[in-house]
Parts: sequence; structure tokens; C-alpha cells
Amino acid sequence: MAVRLYRLGRFAFRRRWLVALSWLGVLGWLIAGAMTLSGPSSSSFSIPGTEAQRAIDMLAERFPQAAAGGATARVVFAPSDGRPLTAPENKAAVEDVVRRLRTGPQVANVTDPFGAGAVNPARTVAYAQVTYRVPAVDLPDAAREALSRAVEPGRDAGLTVEMGGNAAEEPSGQSLKEIVGVAVAAVVLVVALGSVVAAGLPLLTAAIAIAVSMTAISTATGFVELSASTPTLAIMLGLAVSIDYALFIVFRYRHELHLGHGPDEATGRALGTAGSAVVFAGLTVVIALAGLSVVGIPVLTQMGLAAAAAVLVAVLIALTLVPALLGLVGERLRPAAVRTRGPRWARSVTGRPVPVLIAAALGTAVLATPALSLRLGLPDDSVAAPGTTQRKAYDMLADGFGAGFNGPLTVVVDAAGGTAPEDAAGGTAPEDAARGTDPKDAARRVAGTIAQLPGVAAVAPPVFNPSGDTALVTVVPRSAPGSAATAGLVTAIRGEASGIRAETGASIAVTGLTALDIDMSDKLAGALAPYLALVIGLAVVLLTLVFRSVLVPITATLGFLLSVAATFGAVVAVFQWGWLAGLFGVSQTAPVLSALPIFVIGVVFGLAMDYQVFLVTRIREAHVRGEDPVPAVVTGFGHSARVVTAAAVIMVAVFSGFMLSADPLVKSIGFALAAATLFDAFVIRMTIVPAVMTLLGRSAWWLPRWLGRALPDVDIEGRTLDRPSVAPMVAVEGRR
Repeated sequence: MAVRLYRLGRFAFRRRWLVALSWLGVLGWLIAGAMTLSGPSSSSFSIPGTEAQRAIDMLAERFPQAAAGGATARVVFAPSDGRPLTAPENKAAVEDVVRRLRTGPQVANVTDPFGAGAVNPARTVAYAQVTYRVPAVDLPDAAREALSRAVEPGRDAGLTVEMGGNAAEEPSGQSLKEIVGVAVAAVVLVVALGSVVAAGLPLLTAAIAIAVSMTAISTATGFVELSASTPTLAIMLGLAVSIDYALFIVFRYRHELHLGHGPDEATGRALGTAGSAVVFAGLTVVIALAGLSVVGIPVLTQMGLAAAAAVLVAVLIALTLVPALLGLVGERLRPAAVRTRGPRWARSVTGRPVPVLIAAALGTAVLATPALSLRLGLPDDSVAAPGTTQRKAYDMLADGFGAGFNGPLTVVVDAAGGTAPEDAAGGTAPEDAARGTDPKDAARRVAGTIAQLPGVAAVAPPVFNPSGDTALVTVVPRSAPGSAATAGLVTAIRGEASGIRAETGASIAVTGLTALDIDMSDKLAGALAPYLALVIGLAVVLLTLVFRSVLVPITATLGFLLSVAATFGAVVAVFQWGWLAGLFGVSQTAPVLSALPIFVIGVVFGLAMDYQVFLVTRIREAHVRGEDPVPAVVTGFGHSARVVTAAAVIMVAVFSGFMLSADPLVKSIGFALAAATLFDAFVIRMTIVPAVMTLLGRSAWWLPRWLGRALPDVDIEGRTLDRPSVAPMVAVEGRR
């Protein structure tokens, strides 16, 4: 591989204009495609194979009038003059707001609080439910503005009027704040490389890589349905790895120039060594991201595949466009001197490996302790910032109707056999299918059975679809949506399914926020083991091939598990416990988002292997060239610690920039990835790994002979580049 990449680097150097213009041509075609072919993004979130999702699908099919997939808003009213809402003046003000709500764009239905019984017994709180024809992501600004204008007359009349629901939220999107990390990256690059020109190359190639990736994703929306959140991870990771991969090659190029090679030869050698590391580091990230597909949640699959594509683009640009740009700047990147600080740190670690290893491992374990209290959940208005209209509406409803009113359960009663359970033999029980109970009677029996369960505050009368074979029963728990008591109620209702089926012939399915949360957690828990087996298994095979060692991949994987545990500990401490919440812009503590753990595991594994490859390849290179194991660790760190430190700081800066997002999902992902990069790069890879490799000595590079013969020699350290037959590959050395 080293020789092939060496030749590729020299080709791109010599044909610099051809390569640069080719990439600009690709970008031009993609921009044209994005402008002409792109389609709308989707806000749908589904968890296939779960009971909650089956209920949602049935609502969409049999209750189209309910606009199950449409945006919703709850407009909550409370008097401020001490008189009840049913007082003539207050009632007139509420009805005026309701009339104005019905005239808004894309409004499908608005309930009247007085006609729908949506006034609490004390007549101090009421609400109007607004349902839209389109999902929240497709809701036009005019509809949101109309919603805000409609409530003003109520406030002018002296009522307290607040709004909750996804229609009341500002649409999330990328903002300039989220790329503030690029400014920090620019400063770090200038400091690390000591040259504005050298620092500009990684930033330029990163900008092109992101432009290519984003226009490609936009073009793809014209052919497949993609979630609106799909580009988030692609931007986040694509930006970080694009800068890092270019940085590694530029740094190695300058090192080769310092050794006396001309620009042409230096480019080839930089690609044959650092380029090899970029290829395998990129492959580990791609494996981790593409592996999210095994989870079976479409949004995670789309985000993972889009981010994997962005990483592949970053690798291709690093291997082609970067050497072409090196051909344009040539000797201007030759350093006056090469500064190394890694040996001093490496000697301190290798001189005292046992105490350093114990201190680092114990410190990381302490950081991981809060992870034992990890609670998962789905976001709702209870996690909105205090003082926002969403949070005020949530609190008003909880005070007026009870804690469970903000998270009602929806029970779909199917008398047509659509969700009929299977009998032990795998078929629908014939006696149940033929029972022929009246659907309305069956729905009333279901409502009566549920009303007797502990923890139920209220059960609304069944609502039937036009054909009369399916009913919707709304159940209000006594407890809050995210509480264990509400989760227990979901389990209890589902436990009544077989009895209801035997008694009435109808089947039931439960959905709602708590039910979705339970089903998603179960699905993620079931997918975690196969996901880890796939990702870690493939990565260990890849690292064994790269390092020709059994123990190095194992220690790399164990280090990853330690850094992930510390990351989850930090996430729990900040987002769940509220430690240093103000510092990180967290306005409200809440359970950690359900999908975050498996999502972070995939991304962090890829990033961890990135640093493992970049650090250990230089150590292996020194060892292969004749140094003993411990001196090789010091030499390898001398060459790589500075650039890996810069790369890690850039990663942390880019990810931290996303913490400025108002979207709690983006904020928590940005924090988790920034913390993971910090822990993994500086504690695991730059402290624990050299300590372990010192203790292992020559055993670190042990490989059974039979396995050594079976594995191909990929020569990631570039030792074949020293052969006399490799050097005379071009007629003129150093030609620009």
C-alpha cells in the first residue's frame, strides 16, 4: 500500500491542476444537482418492529382525520384576575383565540376547550389542541407566525396564554454559532504548523470536503427520503476529520522536507506513510458509522451512512487534493526547524509506567462513576428552558390537570384484526378472529378494563374511525411521562392484551411518549450486543492487519471502553445532574436522550481508532526500522505527539461549537463527542497506551506465525519506500 500511495501522491503533485480542477468540477456538478434535484427532508421518526410504532401506523392508516404525523400545538389558558375561565369575559377571550387559531395556514383541526371538556374542575386551566396537516419540519413560517399572533388577543384581554408542542418550537438548523470551532481550529493549525500557508491547506480542503458532502446529501434527497437531522453528524464529523487527515499529511510532508527531500519526493513519502494511516483510520470510522444500520432505527441509519460518506470524501480529498495543493505551495512549507515535545512526555510515561497507568486508569474510572446513574428518555416540553412558553405551558397543564396529563397514553383498539396477536403455533387464533364482538362494545370494555388499573387518572370515551372498526382510547396517567410509575402503567395495559383478546376478539396496541420511550430503549438494548460485536470485531481485524499484532488491537479496544465510560459519566453529570450546567449552556436537567449512548459508542470508537492508528503507526515505524520497543515508543511520540495533540484540540473545538445549538440533541452530541475526544486522545492514547506498550515490551508486537503468514503485509509504516527500486520513479526530483 505504501508504494501505491507514494505513486498516487507524486501523480497528484505533478498533475496538480488536473486534480484540483477535477474536484472543482465534481463540486460544480453536485451544486447543480442540489439546486435541481433535491427534495424535501422528512421529520418522521419511526421505530420499526415495536408495538408503539404499529399503533402510530394504524392511526395514520385508519384515522387520517387525526393527522397523526402532523405538527401539534397546545394553547393553554389561565385567568389572571382570579375569576374562573367560564366567566363571560374570559370565555369570550378564549373563544376569540380559538377562532383565530382555526384560520392559520395548514391547520387541520382546533378543539374548543369548552366543547371538548378541556377545562379542569377548578376552571383555572384550559387548553385548545391545534393539529396541522404537515409535519413540524414542513410547517411554514407563516403558520408559526399565525399561531403566535392568534394568542395575543387573549393576553390583551388579561389571560395568561402559553403554547407547547412541536409547532411552537423554532425550527432547528445549522447556524454560524455551530461552526465557531473552525476559528479555534485555524488558530491551533497556525500554532502547530508555524505557518499561515500550511494552516490554510487543511482548512481549505475541509471546506471543499464539507461542500461536496452536503451537496451530495442534498442531491440524494431527490431520490430517497432523508431525515432533516441527517446532515448534522456529517457536518460535525466531516469537518473534524477533514482537517485532521489533511493536517497529518501536511505535517509529514514538512517533516520529509526537513530531512532533505524535494517537494515531489516529500509528497510521495508523506502519502506513503501518513496517507496509509489516513486510509486505515478512515476505514475504522466508516465501519463504526455504517454499523449503526444494524440498530434498525431509520434516523440513526441515515445519519450514520451520511456521516460515513462524509468521512470517505475526507479520505479521498486527503489522498488526492492535499498532495495537489502541496504541489502548488512547494518549498514554501519547508520548516526552518522541527520542534518536538513528545519525547519528554513519552520518557516520563515510559520511565514510570506502573504508577502512570494506575493513576490514569483510576482517574478515568472515577469520571465514569456517574454513568451508573444513567437514565434514558425522549425529550418533551419539560426539558425546555425555564421561562420559555413551552415550559410554562407544560407546568400549567401539570398544575391544572395532573402530572400525567402532559404524557397521555394512546390505546388503539383494533376490531378488524390488524394487530391480532399470533397463537403459539404462529397463526391467529381462529376462535378469537371469529368472535364477532361489536367494535363499539369492545372499545367500551377496553376503556373500562384500563380504568380499573392502578395509576390511571382518567380514561376518555373511545373515539371511532369512519368505518367503525378501530377506536382510539386516551389514557391519562397519574404520574409524569418519564416516571417509573407511568412506565409500569404501560406494561400493565399491555399485559391486559391477551385477556381483552379472549374476551372481545379485539386487539390493542399502546403508544404515546412513554410507550415510545420503552420500546426504543428495548430496541436499542437488543441491538447493542450485535452492534458492538460487528464494529469491534471488524475493527480488531483491521487493526491486526495494520499493526501485525494481537495485543495492540486488544489494548486499543479496552482503552476505547474506558473512554466511553468516562464520556457517559460526564454526560450524566452535566445533562442529568446539572453539574457545571451553566458553563455548558444546559438550562434544564433531564434524562439522557435514548439514542445517544449507541450513537456516541459508534462515533467514539471510530475516533479512538483514529488516534490509535496515528500514534502507534509511528511507534511501529520506529520499531520496524530497528529500535527496541521502549525507545521506539519515545521516538514515535516525538514524531506524532505534537500533530495528534493539535488534531485532538481541533476535534474538541469543532464538536464544542455544536454545543451552542439550541437543539438539545445536537448540544448533547457535541458535548459527548468533545468529552470523548478529550478523554481518549490525552488520557487513553497519549498516557495509558504508551504505559501499556512499555510494560508489554516486545510482546506488544507478538503475532502467531500462522497468522502472520495468512495476513497480507500492508506496509503502513512505509518501509518499502527505502528500497532503491522505489526512488527513481520520476525523471526530475523536486519538479514543481
